[in-house]
Amino acid sequence: MTDGTGETLDQLCRQVERLVASVPGPLDRVRAQVGEAVLELQWARPGTVAVSATASVVATPVAAVAETADGHLLRAPLVGTFFRAGEPGAKPFIEVGDFVETGQQVGILEAMKLMNPIEADCSGRVLEILPDDGEGVEYDQPLVLIDPIGPE
Repeated sequence: MTDGTGETLDQLCRQVERLVASVPGPLDRVRAQVGEAVLELQWARPGTVAVSATASVVATPVAAVAETADGHLLRAPLVGTFFRAGEPGAKPFIEVGDFVETGQQVGILEAMKLMNPIEADCSGRVLEILPDDGEGVEYDQPLVLIDPIGPE
């Protein structure tokens, strides 16, 4: 990466690694973000087993998606966990290639144990579903790319 993002992410990973090594007790969750700096640490509750985590870096920044997209981006109205279906193992609300109507549910955002339905804000063909099922998303992060042209 020529814009310094890779170097910044490497530095952040090293700092998080040092921080995690210095905190008392097992951590259940660690989250770090470079843009508009966010760091979350969550300790495991007594009597539970801490989740082991591995760090991964997504090479395509969210801003790049908005710049290259030729369609309408449905964005996250809040911070939470994105789910494509109403329950584990159920059929997803939408698939790439489906036609959606304004107001049709396309996913769920779980925030603070509340399930918030995500509805299409325009009609059109689904070109891409950006976050993976169960992935954490930020406020205003693109979720679904829709071609706002009518059905074929």
